[in-house]
Amino acid sequence: MVNRMELLKLIKNNAKLCPREIAVMLGTTEEEIQAELKALCDEGIILGYTTQINWEKTEKESVIAMIEVKLSPMRNRGYDHIANLLCKYDKVASCYLVSGDYDLMLIYEDDNLREVASFVSEKIAPLEGVLSTKTHFILKKYKIDGIVSDRNDNDDRQTVIL
Repeated sequence: MVNRMELLKLIKNNAKLCPREIAVMLGTTEEEIQAELKALCDEGIILGYTTQINWEKTEKESVIAMIEVKLSPMRNRGYDHIANLLCKYDKVASCYLVSGDYDLMLIYEDDNLREVASFVSEKIAPLEGVLSTKTHFILKKYKIDGIVSDRNDNDDRQTVIL
């Protein structure tokens, strides 16, 4: 029997591992790993496999915004209706229901500031139930999904001896 939590931890840290390598690590067979991975996908536990890319080191120019959306929940639909509408946009990378002053937090990526502003003013603000928005722009990424994005090991701090 495959330990699901151990399997999920392994592929979370390295999605490139093949079933044969995972089987060796977990002390089971490749066939059991393949069957368990299929079951995890079928059950909606594994949603997909991604690669974290440091886009700042490529030619790609883009802007990433964190957009807070304050809502008045819709009768018989709650927050889900508006969240589902916003999730349909390809450039919405993530959408979360959050506690605090705002209800939804969107992570949105587009080509430039003008495109982000257009999305907020033309797609989000007019939706029934949207009370206000607040947009923050990502200036620099230090860590993405647990991975340090710039592995600069230069520690230029001075030693202090007390």
